[in-house]
Amino acid sequence: MGIDVIIPVYKPDKKFDKLFISLLTQSVKPDRIILMNTETEGFSCADLERRLKHRMAKQKNYGKKKLDVLVVPVKKEEFDHGGTRKKAVSLSTADYFVMMTQDAVPADDYLLERLLLALKEEDCALSYARQAAPLNSTVVEQYTRMFNYPNISAVKTKEDLSRLGIKTYFCSDVCAAYKRAAYNEVGGFVEKTIFSEDTIIASRLIGAGYRIAYVAEAKVYHSHNYSLLEQLKRNFDLGVSHTQYQEIFNRVPAESEGMRLVKDTFFYLLGQKRYLDILDLIFQSGAKFLGYQLGKHYHLLPRKFLFACTSNADYFMDKEEFDG
Repeated sequence: MGIDVIIPVYKPDKKFDKLFISLLTQSVKPDRIILMNTETEGFSCADLERRLKHRMAKQKNYGKKKLDVLVVPVKKEEFDHGGTRKKAVSLSTADYFVMMTQDAVPADDYLLERLLLALKEEDCALSYARQAAPLNSTVVEQYTRMFNYPNISAVKTKEDLSRLGIKTYFCSDVCAAYKRAAYNEVGGFVEKTIFSEDTIIASRLIGAGYRIAYVAEAKVYHSHNYSLLEQLKRNFDLGVSHTQYQEIFNRVPAESEGMRLVKDTFFYLLGQKRYLDILDLIFQSGAKFLGYQLGKHYHLLPRKFLFACTSNADYFMDKEEFDG
């Protein structure tokens, strides 16, 4: 049973170093780590390879198993949430692979083991980890992580669509394990998407009759303290992906789930008498809503305004992806 870990990287910082070292100490160790490196000055593939060799030289307890690290160059203008990951998977020959982001730090040495254990079930195609916010995160961010990633594991199937709606497809490539046979059966990641590649493939796996497992015992520390502009841009890209793949998202609209999160967070903060944080929630939610609605109508926006709203202007350089 082979397992590879795939991580897109862009100017990796100390969190990535912690993640890499943690992968070396896992109870189930990966055969290969594939890094899709968006090259910039000081972060070339050669720079990254030297950095990792230094980290591995200091880590003595990887055991007898040989670790292969593959660093693949990616041009910034060619990076795509779906296409780049799909290319990475094509470089793997393992029966299982784990998608991660460079800022997801495992909470312990059993992350991969617990994700793989869920995939041992015959009809389970995808398992994803719990994300916990570090203590230095905002209260709103901490509650958001608890809302989306509770401490109780769950399994989702096609039968849950009427009950859970969009949450049936919810998962995250921040840390998710895939069964290759099922991944191949549904065609893998989409080639072109600005966001939501994980939700899109989850919907296809569910549609094919597979199950998705949320493994609360497999935990990573991961959060973002976004500015209002960053929230707007992130949710703009989310709106774009929901429009471009409306055959999925029109069946299970996401707005109602977003409103439930805002409502639950508001009453939580009210109960804790965190009145300033309520103000933060209002502004953050407004930025999210505005960005999402603009993104859903991206094709109507002037080009310059669109570029100011997105976090990935290169995505729209292809005329086929831009109608404005």
